[in-house]
Amino acid sequence: MLKEDDKSAYAKASADKMQKIVSFCKRRGFIFPACEIYGGLANSYSYGPYGVELKNNIKKMWWKKFVQERADIVGMDGPILLNSKIWEASGHIKGFNDAMVDCKKCKKRYRADHVVMELTGKDMEGDLSGMTKVLRSGLKCPECGASDWTEAKNMSQMFRTEMNAVEGPIYLRPETAGAIFSDFKNITDSMRVKVPFGIAQIGKAFRNEIVARNFIFRIREFEQMEIEYFIKPEAKWEPLFDNWLDWQEEFAVSIGAKLEDLRRYEHPKEKLSHYSKKTIDIEYNFPFGFGELFGLAHRGDFDLTQHSKLSGVKLEYFDAVNNKRYTPHVLEPTVGVDRLILTAICAAYTKEKVKDQERIVMKFPHSVAPIKVAVFPLLKNKPALVEMSKEVYDKLKTQYMCEFDDNGNIGKRYRRQDEIGTPFCITVDFESLDNQDVTVRDRDTMEQERIAINDLDAYLAEKLK
Repeated sequence: MLKEDDKSAYAKASADKMQKIVSFCKRRGFIFPACEIYGGLANSYSYGPYGVELKNNIKKMWWKKFVQERADIVGMDGPILLNSKIWEASGHIKGFNDAMVDCKKCKKRYRADHVVMELTGKDMEGDLSGMTKVLRSGLKCPECGASDWTEAKNMSQMFRTEMNAVEGPIYLRPETAGAIFSDFKNITDSMRVKVPFGIAQIGKAFRNEIVARNFIFRIREFEQMEIEYFIKPEAKWEPLFDNWLDWQEEFAVSIGAKLEDLRRYEHPKEKLSHYSKKTIDIEYNFPFGFGELFGLAHRGDFDLTQHSKLSGVKLEYFDAVNNKRYTPHVLEPTVGVDRLILTAICAAYTKEKVKDQERIVMKFPHSVAPIKVAVFPLLKNKPALVEMSKEVYDKLKTQYMCEFDDNGNIGKRYRRQDEIGTPFCITVDFESLDNQDVTVRDRDTMEQERIAINDLDAYLAEKLK
């Protein structure tokens, strides 16, 4: 085990790395604090030009792996504003709460069970009076050191709003699953799906978190990629459950995570939702410690049964072979897009010594990299070089996300592309004018080779596949 001094040094190094990553993301156009000119809004972020490309690449990769390449999963895209009865049936309106507590002196707000766990090691989730008693027994606020707490009380995580011509409140959806379950009948009626099958969706969800933290790891507006996978009630589900865990880990590795930085956490039985047979999180070792990346739960038939009861519409599957109807059970693999992006960034962020200098290089897998190819003229004040460079760029940009750059010396351009993770840089020089070839530089090895312009398509297709 680490000694206290070692723990402190490790925590400081981890915090420093996280801060460097946050600063890097802003400086290099990946992720910005939202509406910063107005002072921002707590834990709201915008994805910049490179961040949005990174995000789109990861979403496309997930959709390709879990929808396009599978015959048993179909996609959908439901609305953010849904009938409030969906959230009544799912239990969100009554039970989607977290406990909050404030320090009366510095006014800092905490999630009560988290601050109790951090300060005492006790897991008191759900015990409001117990948490209040422990906090008021002399525990000091981590921010100001005072011991003057409000009572712990529940706060809904649902964002309420109103809609013209609709009585009562409606809510921004706290998860994407509600739309999937409410459209189960439409999909089974319109598509030739056979159990086992899944319905996949990528979309925004909103949770009024008491404390949003750790950059984009925990934010109030986020994007989910979720699948509801329907199985027979009597099916032997454990092997399939294990397969889904493996598939999720495979996807994490495909965006750059190392297997040794992943671990599985099984929720203890006493902490499971009443309808869950099993829930396991796949966690990633971020600079601030392990945090949930993927979730996988066996939800039984709870959701379809609840929505059937409240809507009065039978949400069943008709087995034409055996001429019977039944309510399928559900396995639910889910992941947050923003957490995958943070994983890809943390895994790729690398500092290296190159001769006597240091370079930051984002070692994204090629499929993840926001820009695949950068094209340079050796000198920006030589029209012939610029013209040929733009011809090469125009040729490649229809196939790959490319960038043209003629700003600064060639070394600085290489370093700039290293920092955004561009796998290949192409330089047009004076030799190119005579021989119709270019220099191609590899991001990771920094090695260069001459490639004929007519062969670039085939060369890059092989390298980037």
